[in-house]
Amino acid sequence: MAGEWRPSTWGDEITLEYGKALRDYSHSGGPIRVFGSNGPIGWTGQALATGPGVILGRKGAYRGVHFSAEPFHVIDTAYYVVPKRGADMRWLYYAIKAHKLGEIDDGSPIPSTTRSAVYIQDLAVPPPHEQKRIAAILGTLDDKIELNRRMSETLEAMARALFKSWFVDFDPVRAKAAGRDTGLPKAIAELFPGSFEDSEMGQIPQGWTCSSLLDVTTKIGSGATPLGGGSVYVDSGVALIRSQNVYDSQFVWDGLARITDAAAEALQGVTVELGDVLVNITGASFLRTCVVEPSVLPARVNQHVCIIRPKLGIPSRYIHFHLLEPATREFLTGMDAGASRQAVTKGHLESVPVVLPQLAVLDTFARLTGPLLDKVSRNMSQARAAASVRDTLLPRLISAQFRNAMEDVEQ
Repeated sequence: MAGEWRPSTWGDEITLEYGKALRDYSHSGGPIRVFGSNGPIGWTGQALATGPGVILGRKGAYRGVHFSAEPFHVIDTAYYVVPKRGADMRWLYYAIKAHKLGEIDDGSPIPSTTRSAVYIQDLAVPPPHEQKRIAAILGTLDDKIELNRRMSETLEAMARALFKSWFVDFDPVRAKAAGRDTGLPKAIAELFPGSFEDSEMGQIPQGWTCSSLLDVTTKIGSGATPLGGGSVYVDSGVALIRSQNVYDSQFVWDGLARITDAAAEALQGVTVELGDVLVNITGASFLRTCVVEPSVLPARVNQHVCIIRPKLGIPSRYIHFHLLEPATREFLTGMDAGASRQAVTKGHLESVPVVLPQLAVLDTFARLTGPLLDKVSRNMSQARAAASVRDTLLPRLISAQFRNAMEDVEQ
């Protein structure tokens, strides 16, 4: 079977089509996913390409490879792939990842992947039935990863809904004020007041306080660029969390950089701790936020990511969900400090208004949402295990070792 693979070049197999600039995609409610160089960045109403399709980053330090089963739009920092010879699209996706086309630089000051640099690269193309077989094996693992991701999104949405009910809409307080049943167990309902009072933030529950993010945290600070240039980046070392790793409600492992112990020691002031909330403060991923996963530690953050560390007694998810609220994002977007791209400062984050309840309410919130969020962590751990298997098989299945790899899988 392996002998039937034909030698070719990427230029003979695909064309890389330029994406198209788009406005307001991050705030659109359309059904079409928008991709940039680092991956999904928003939604729009009209597709640029039909699915399934492959997106390859064109500009930036991290140029990812992404697969979309549905119609999609690509902005002008990325390409989308059009096959010339009817190759299986999902096989092309895995082949592009295995050949690391997103890591090919043209030598310009701004890291870029050019079509001319890609097209001259060699590859071996298997027969169509083997393309489908390879795609099916790797795709099964990716489908498992995607299923876990969607389950995690559902669980987190449940926890976030409770946050919104209690701390944004004040549903238990409104119910008690109107003489209605709160729908909560008696012991929990008794934690909430039965009336409102005026404040600088409008009406808030009686006895709760107007505060700011500064008042409920022990640290708000951005990271830094490791000194030493490219030599500090290694295959195995301390994690360096960058903007592409911070996505709303999840930590993204793709593109996670590693730096030497010496470089990490020089960045000791931007060490990430368990329970920290991370926020992207510049660029296309502006204001995306997630909570640190235990398995990523030890870690540092670069200059595009800010660490927010809650005080004792303040749940990380209370801060995280507060940052996800539209009102908070509108507040921070209005303070945009960026010149050529969106950005917020440490001071802007410190000034974010927060309504603070009694600690007993926060403790109860953490206790009720804890099992849901623990399940999210387990799901993501299983997804990473599946990704590890996939990444081990990928180079073998896309190379002349295909037959031996298939025998390993079938055993």
